[in-house]
Amino acid sequence: MDSYQHAFTVFYVERTRRHCWRCRDVTFHCSEWSVCLLWVQTIREQLSLLTNQPKSLLVYINPYGGKQFGKQIYDHKVAPVFSRASISTNVIVTERVNHARDHLKMEANLKKYDGVVCVGGDGMFSEIMHGVVSRTQRDTGVDENSSEETLVPCGLRIGIILAGSTDCVCYATVGSNDPVTSALHIVVGDSQPMDVCSVHSDDNFLRYSVSLLGYGFYGDMLTDSERKRWMGPARYDISGVKTFLSHRYYEGTVSFLLAEENLGTPRDKIQCRSGCTICQQSSSDKLVSKDEDSVSDAERQDVLTVIRRKFLAINAATMSCACPRSPKGLSPSAHLADGTTDLILVRKCSRLDFLHHLLCHTNKNDQFDHSFVEVYRDRQFRFTPRYQECDSEVDLRESGAGGKHFLSQICREHRACGCMPAQSNWNCDGEILPHTAIQVRVQCQLITLFARGIEEQSVFEDPYVLCAI
Repeated sequence: MDSYQHAFTVFYVERTRRHCWRCRDVTFHCSEWSVCLLWVQTIREQLSLLTNQPKSLLVYINPYGGKQFGKQIYDHKVAPVFSRASISTNVIVTERVNHARDHLKMEANLKKYDGVVCVGGDGMFSEIMHGVVSRTQRDTGVDENSSEETLVPCGLRIGIILAGSTDCVCYATVGSNDPVTSALHIVVGDSQPMDVCSVHSDDNFLRYSVSLLGYGFYGDMLTDSERKRWMGPARYDISGVKTFLSHRYYEGTVSFLLAEENLGTPRDKIQCRSGCTICQQSSSDKLVSKDEDSVSDAERQDVLTVIRRKFLAINAATMSCACPRSPKGLSPSAHLADGTTDLILVRKCSRLDFLHHLLCHTNKNDQFDHSFVEVYRDRQFRFTPRYQECDSEVDLRESGAGGKHFLSQICREHRACGCMPAQSNWNCDGEILPHTAIQVRVQCQLITLFARGIEEQSVFEDPYVLCAI
């Protein structure tokens, strides 16, 4: 067997089990040094033509999220991958809440970078997303406080390295919560557009949402869990049980504009996957001029739907919200970039029925197949709680005597009397909104992630397509 003194090594990405990727290498041996150099030069020239791959990244690390392993995960698992791909990085370890958001909005020179990477959970991603979106709107002169404004899409891609307690966004866009897999998606330069909901109260901007807006059950659960942050991730389980047992319901009015029929329905069983045709169609529709868009919006006013009920939960899922605990998610057929959100209305029902509905999120049963559950695909919606409609009556009753006011306060704070609280809170991607009466509009494909959507499992099982690039 001939022994070659000259060799070069090529690193590539290989698909493994459960949507995970790994970096592999193969070494080629050459009989002559000139041949070896020619191969290396040719390969480097071909790689230089791949303009979608990032060369410089701005990285934010949350050292406090989840189990506080963010810095360790980045240093040991992610940084070596970026270094091997010759990607330069500027790493910032955040020191406070909204540190990354504020830095992106006001200080960062974003022209130096090909993307922004967050190392943390969904909360850290939300910070990065708010910073990038707000910076883009400010630089282009768009007023975020206008609920009717169509926002300008962000040109800077966002990468997510999971190191937090919640992983909904990463899991729904990659199919795995593995940090090495996410790093490799960034290295190969994948791009996955994603919708973002803008949330307003009157003409005041509140927040952006990419996954879940939840009122009632999920709002109450988050409110309770915030009082138990010292317990770590276990607080979500305890608060979930407590909220379920309280079985609170809230009356209000939901009005929304249905999406077009060609975008499907939440119950059509068509899941959003890599290369999704529905999302691609929505991307083509974005080429329509603003004048045509305004006419289309005016036409859709004719199909305004108004529902007033007593609700246990009102959920708006802009993506499937899948996670390891709920592999299907809140809305299994929701799409990442079709310009819609799936509005799930859970009316007042028994505890047993509601439990059955919740359990369906963890098995193969249809969570919408209940008489008390309604689900709609819409482009925008508005919610008004009932208490705002009768505040004047409450004021009159409570102004009669100090004793009545005292008793009404007892009813609000203690469940033993059987009275329901007047309002819940909105859970906006894990943050509590300060207002309950809100308007929500889906901003189609506002941001782009370093991802390609969840690939079909058959791609991972085919031995002939192991290489991801």
